[in-house]
Amino acid sequence: MVTTLLDNAVDLRASLLDEDTNALRLVDGMGDGVQGFALENYAGKWMAMTPGGEIRADIKEWLKASGRSIYWKRLDQHHKESPMHLYGEPVDGAFSIRENRLNFEVSFSSGYSQGIFLDQRLNRAEVMQRMARGRKLLNLFSYTGAFSVAAAMAGAETTTLDLSSVYLEWAKRNFRFNGLDESEHFFCKGDAFHWLKRFAKQERIFDGIVLDPPTFSRDENGKVFRVEKDFGELVELAKQVLAKDGWMLCCTNFRGISERDFMRMINMPKMQGVKMPEDFSEDPYLKSVWVG
Repeated sequence: MVTTLLDNAVDLRASLLDEDTNALRLVDGMGDGVQGFALENYAGKWMAMTPGGEIRADIKEWLKASGRSIYWKRLDQHHKESPMHLYGEPVDGAFSIRENRLNFEVSFSSGYSQGIFLDQRLNRAEVMQRMARGRKLLNLFSYTGAFSVAAAMAGAETTTLDLSSVYLEWAKRNFRFNGLDESEHFFCKGDAFHWLKRFAKQERIFDGIVLDPPTFSRDENGKVFRVEKDFGELVELAKQVLAKDGWMLCCTNFRGISERDFMRMINMPKMQGVKMPEDFSEDPYLKSVWVG
């Protein structure tokens, strides 16, 4: 029965949840034998996800019986809607989750994305390990600044860049949630290509650079970015502001490219691909390559 598969998936991940981390994926589609269904836990509140259509009746009954706050998100890149409340206590406004002792603001009512990408949990932990006081991190396409928070908690000075002022303000709140003074860090609004060229002219150098762009984006001037076409140029610009002994984290969730082809686009020495977190057991769509 599907309910047995769901129970097994949740039980399998129970050891990953503790007071330091209360947000992760509980069910990951066919990786757990449940095709077309994923479930994520955010501090005890559950987000169910399906690629369009309704949730199966037996799965809905299982969700309802949990007694938790349950929301449902239709996975549709063309019609990005906020999740819908299904069962349990409604969640009003933003709330906090924990990941590797860090605090992050998430929201079920802010649009298609909730404020953090759980598939980057291990990479954020690695950034925190690699950073230290006196080091400098550049976080491009930063979204709500989770990588920046991880680096700043290790003592690094961070520069957080995104096209959206809304997300940059969200990033600043994440800094404050962790007792960090955002005035000691830099937040830049605008196009990554523009800022990389500007940093190069200013001779600003960074010890670590995170490159995790969306598959497709369009800047304020209408310029289009596509991972499969433009990531190589992005890396070349980033190299100009990277310290000699620095590192880069290059990521893409574009399913239309293999890790090998992604590495060819990066085209740098000392590249190492890493696996996704163990709670993501289905297709390893996220390609993560550490350079240096």
